[in-house]
Amino acid sequence: MKRIDLNCDIGEGFGVYRIGEGHLLEEELMNHVSSVNIACGFHAGDAATMRLTVQMALKHGVAIGAHPGLPDLQGFGRREMNITAQEAYEMTVYQLGALMAIAKSEGGLVQHVKPHGALYNMAACSPALAEAIAQAVYNVDERLVLYGLAGSELIVAANKTGLRSASEVFADRRYTSEGALVARGIEGAVIEEKEAAVAQALQLALHAATLAMDGTKLELQADTICIHSDTAGAAEYALILRSELEKAGIAIASPLSAIG
Repeated sequence: MKRIDLNCDIGEGFGVYRIGEGHLLEEELMNHVSSVNIACGFHAGDAATMRLTVQMALKHGVAIGAHPGLPDLQGFGRREMNITAQEAYEMTVYQLGALMAIAKSEGGLVQHVKPHGALYNMAACSPALAEAIAQAVYNVDERLVLYGLAGSELIVAANKTGLRSASEVFADRRYTSEGALVARGIEGAVIEEKEAAVAQALQLALHAATLAMDGTKLELQADTICIHSDTAGAAEYALILRSELEKAGIAIASPLSAIG
């Protein structure tokens, strides 16, 4: 049976501020996904939020991942910054170390790393940034899995460094003809209709292919599918998506199980 991971970006509140419905929504999402990517304090998250999110992940038996981002709370890490490869390395080590310490203190382990937002998109097309992030992850713990946009420089760098990689696809985002994600500021970049998003996810999971925004056919390896917790109706969408994948004969599994 084919296996695929369902991952969700999570723990993205900060102090008294919460994204969407906060922890209630996040705990509901954990009933449907197999891994979570926890914000580590730069674009969102703080020590208390990280600890609570780790506790919820352990309760629901989902794989814990670090979600390091750019130091941009106001922009939620979605604005590009002119950083060096060394800075990308240091940001990744710092944030990964914080989550690993909190996870260990709660009796858990971090299994994977997925860069967030602009850092993810920048590294997807920059070999230097991608290699810096991959090396940071490898130097902290070579057993970790690095998530990256399918076909991107992050996957190339992970494999070059000796890390296991998980090629990530998106059900609710449109692609360019080059396989990059269409920028959120462009109309139609986010697929808001649940049926259309589920259809794209099934096409990617079953056939490793989808259509770009301009109609170009793309072939994309799909080890893990992303669900955004800040999307309206995220929990309902996650339930429908998991149900449809399972009906299609695809098992939902943690990243280590999904990639072998």
